[in-house]
Amino acid sequence: MLTEDQKLQRVEISQRFLQRCQQDNGDEDSTHIGVGPVGDFQANNNLFDNLITGDETCVHLNTPETKRDTMTWKHPSSTVTKKFKVQRSAAKVMATVVSDAKGVILLDILPQGQCINAARYCSTLDRLQEAIRRKRPGLLRRGVVLQHDNATPHSANLTQQWVQRYGWEILPHPAHSPDLAPSDFHLFGPLKRHLGGMAFETEDDLISELRNWFDNLDVDFFRVGINSLLLR
Repeated sequence: MLTEDQKLQRVEISQRFLQRCQQDNGDEDSTHIGVGPVGDFQANNNLFDNLITGDETCVHLNTPETKRDTMTWKHPSSTVTKKFKVQRSAAKVMATVVSDAKGVILLDILPQGQCINAARYCSTLDRLQEAIRRKRPGLLRRGVVLQHDNATPHSANLTQQWVQRYGWEILPHPAHSPDLAPSDFHLFGPLKRHLGGMAFETEDDLISELRNWFDNLDVDFFRVGINSLLLR
């Protein structure tokens, strides 16, 4: 449950998002207010065009269907079908997915047995910067606006130093607010439902399926996700 301070922080940050959206629509003055790497306010020209968002999620080689996915309409007199309980496999990969309003920019898979820490996350940011250079020409010059949550690898001093070195802007993210992270409420949910009932023999097979699913998503899917962040 959120504390009163955390609730006030959510309101304050949501008001800042709303102000920036209004400014993008020409409703107010053209100077956009954002929060920089160290929490200071700074100017930004176009939040929608420069915004990228990302997070990590665990994906199992065997993902059972949820009860909701297997629900069917039946007549009261219908025979009750027994369902065997299927456990998720212990084998899994950690995937970092970073996207913008046009699609996925980076899918970074953490090798099994490793964990996400600040050093590994900075390595992912290095890969992300190279992917942006290749896939989104001009974005690095305009200025990257990154939205991620407050997980320890994201907020660590080493990560903050990386962000400051390259001049990226970090959007504020209030504590315990998965509803303000498009990866949580818009991207990973449909991904897990898609994988429900699937089983893969190898990690490479799973990764191939992840790439295919992301590549086949319509661009409107990602636009809706970014818009939902700005309008929440």
